Amino acid sequence: MAPDPAPPAAAGHPPALIRRFWAAASGFWKGDTRVRAWTLTLGLALVTLCQIAVQYRVNFWTRDIFDAVEQRNAPGLRHQALLLLPLTLATVSLAVAAVYGRMSMQREWRAWLVNRLIGRWAKRGRPQALNLVSGDHQVPEGRITDDARIATDAPVDFVVGLFNACISAATFIGILWVVGGALDVTVGTRTLHLPGFLVLSVILYSALVTLAMIVFTRRFTSVSESINQAEAEFRYALTHVRENSERIALLGSEEEERKGLRGALGEVIGRWRRYCGQHMRVTIVSNSNMLVAGVLPVFLCMPRFLKGQMSLGEVTQAAAAFVQVQSSFNWLVDNFARFADWRASARRVGTLLASLDTLWRSEQDTGPGRITRLEADGVALRLQDLAITHDRGQVVLDTADIVIGCGERVRFVGTSDSGKAALLHALAGLSDAGEGRIGAGRGLRRFVLSQNPFVPLGTLRRVACYPTPTDHVPDERLRALLVATGLAALIGRLDDDAPWEQLLGDGERQRLGLVRACIAAPDILLIDDALSALDPERQRRLLAWLLGQLPRAAILNLTRHEEPDVLFERTLRFTVQSSREPAPLKPPAAG
Repeated sequence: MAPDPAPPAAAGHPPALIRRFWAAASGFWKGDTRVRAWTLTLGLALVTLCQIAVQYRVNFWTRDIFDAVEQRNAPGLRHQALLLLPLTLATVSLAVAAVYGRMSMQREWRAWLVNRLIGRWAKRGRPQALNLVSGDHQVPEGRITDDARIATDAPVDFVVGLFNACISAATFIGILWVVGGALDVTVGTRTLHLPGFLVLSVILYSALVTLAMIVFTRRFTSVSESINQAEAEFRYALTHVRENSERIALLGSEEEERKGLRGALGEVIGRWRRYCGQHMRVTIVSNSNMLVAGVLPVFLCMPRFLKGQMSLGEVTQAAAAFVQVQSSFNWLVDNFARFADWRASARRVGTLLASLDTLWRSEQDTGPGRITRLEADGVALRLQDLAITHDRGQVVLDTADIVIGCGERVRFVGTSDSGKAALLHALAGLSDAGEGRIGAGRGLRRFVLSQNPFVPLGTLRRVACYPTPTDHVPDERLRALLVATGLAALIGRLDDDAPWEQLLGDGERQRLGLVRACIAAPDILLIDDALSALDPERQRRLLAWLLGQLPRAAILNLTRHEEPDVLFERTLRFTVQSSREPAPLKPPAAG
């Protein structure tokens, strides 16, 4: 994926967040997908114009058939009946084409936007780093799934509907003006001549309905957004309980979790109650409009009809045109609820993008307080004057200039509160917060063996090979590694797709981590208490086996154990120092 562009400044105001969403989403019409995007756009516009042309013809067909009924014209009725079939076929065919084009654009636009969001979110430790960024970006997975879907589905419908409304209004206003004609109204001794009175009536009526909708439902957007947030938080709470069900059971805290889930559900239901109130307000306006709009033009045409100035067909034609124009003018009324939902979802995607922009800017920052990353020729790693930012100060090493060669084995020893995680993130390239320089050999690949290995979705074969693609690993090689790590019992289930995160024990997951490291064959291996679930004798045996499997890799073991280990050639120590105290510089400790 192309690197992130320089993003606009993040802002918390709703209009700025919606602009941020559009700045990202409009790239569908500008990048590699622009030909496909514009083809779908122009195709939808053409289909819409054809639909309006058919509706225009149906409007005259309505006039002609009612005129034939009024005149008891049997041949005319037969002729209009024969026209009904081609008009129906044209209407249905164009409707199907419109559905295909609209849903194809929605599907492809959503896929493009979600891929962009995933590309920016799921990289360089950003999901975890988002927790440290201020802003309303909770439950980003809900914003990437549900909100991105709503934010891309609705605009396509809106643009197609608005385009249809504008063209329809312009087309059928002409019918209203010509068919409705002028109306003479006597007021006292004066007679008022009202040309195009039906056009004036539909404009005034539509303005009244739109104003009523705006006044009645002015809080709809904020209420809709609050529901989306509550639903996402409730879904996250359920997922959290499922993923930690064993720990919850061991603590006997199921009732406490049920209490928390009931509270989250109560918040969702409460917000839905407010949402229901807003929908009731919308229903009052929309249902009143549906009742009045159909009969109002008939009553308006009655004076001219009773005077013999309009035929029955012309009355029905004018009524149909009135409803068409009024529907076009009141497009906002008909789509207000969905428009409010779209604004809420677009703002939620915008807040995620704004927070990712903040992370992007921090990653580009090369000023004070940032670790400088360089290429180091002829070595695996070189650490110079390294001080890593920690919540209690800085993580510092006991040596100012550390050179680690390829194939070298080095232990980094610190206490449980000495910032081991911060050091690991800096060495793995996930964090640049701190001072000093980290040099790495050009093109060298890193791999981290953690205490809690990630278990991806899919088959056990994918779990064992991750992140190496399974088709890159010979079956014989994988089976041999499983036997060597004491996991031979899993060989028969390699192609089973199951919830392995729940089925595998801690020791099994950690040993699968060793299998992954051997398959990846990295140049730099970082070990973070990767065998803590095993007994000391098995830890030592498997660690010695792993070092033998990777003879050319520089292996760095971050640990809390002070006792000497002959498997490693050097031992370095790290501690947390107050940011106001100078870091002590000592010679390397003996391995």
